[in-house]
Amino acid sequence: MEKWERSNRMSIMFMKRSIPETFWGSITEDKDAKQFLKDVEKFFAKNEKAEASSLLSKLVSMRYKGEGNLREYIMEMSNLTSKLKALKLELPEDLLMHFILISFLAHFGQFKVSYNTLKDIWSLNELISHYVQKEKRLQQDKTESAHMVSSSQYKEKRDTTADPPSQ
Repeated sequence: MEKWERSNRMSIMFMKRSIPETFWGSITEDKDAKQFLKDVEKFFAKNEKAEASSLLSKLVSMRYKGEGNLREYIMEMSNLTSKLKALKLELPEDLLMHFILISFLAHFGQFKVSYNTLKDIWSLNELISHYVQKEKRLQQDKTESAHMVSSSQYKEKRDTTADPPSQ
């Protein structure tokens, strides 16, 4: 019994030295190392409701700003719903689809309208596929527009320098 008591005191002493002093006053002076560990554990236990609230808030407030990979953005939103599911807050996939649609910029507006008028409900993978195609078309249109603008500016410069104004 004496050996056990000495071992218990030594264990509590080592545990106290390994945790920050700010916790010392909050933890009761136990004579049992197991109870001491249980008291310390209470300070580090996750609050599942707070974590779920934080994840849900992040999901609802996410906005795609047109920067970065669209697929990764959608997968990040899907990952948040998976974390919520692990916390026993399951969101149906069609609700996630609406969160995703709401979070996109205005230049996806026509695409949103066409999705909402369809009778079919897409899976997450189908949504990703359609949006990635739409994003590629938008980037291609921007490139073509930029090329047309630069070509027309070059042509205007060339036209004004080729024929000096007559006097």
